Amino acid sequence: MPTRIVILGSESTGKTTLAAKLAEYFKVDFAKEYLREYFEMKKGILTIEDAIPIAMGQLENERELETKGDYPLICDTDIISSIVYSKYYFGECPAWIEDQFSKRSRTHYLLCDIDVPWVADGQRDKPEEREHMQNLFLNELRAKNMSFDIISGDIETRVKRSVSIISDLLKTNLPD
Repeated sequence: MPTRIVILGSESTGKTTLAAKLAEYFKVDFAKEYLREYFEMKKGILTIEDAIPIAMGQLENERELETKGDYPLICDTDIISSIVYSKYYFGECPAWIEDQFSKRSRTHYLLCDIDVPWVADGQRDKPEEREHMQNLFLNELRAKNMSFDIISGDIETRVKRSVSIISDLLKTNLPD
């Protein structure tokens, strides 16, 4: 499996914008964040029972691109978000999600910083918790010993830095 590039971060950090710009630059599609679609389908009411279906949907979005052969594989988040948000909102994370996470390989995370304005969108709900949430993502990446870079600045700066990081990874990690 080729290296997966996962755009990660707390709410309203520009993940989708960055993923779209990177996909455009590398001329590939990107795995969209499944939670948005699921959240709308459930009319915004989620419980711990929704954690596994959300993670499954995210994995399916990624598998579609893996099957298609898009490279680099760019993901607007991955199931680590299910881990972080399950622990935050419900105090636990289903073991199935942790197990699925451990099966993913060659992942590099681009953690979008909180140095951009928070924008409400109907799903985002905790602007006052932004720094805390960001630290939860950072702590989870560190605890799992994941490879990551923090991406800061305006969108142009973020794209330029991300392209450089991904280009370096592409030179060292050829697809299987």
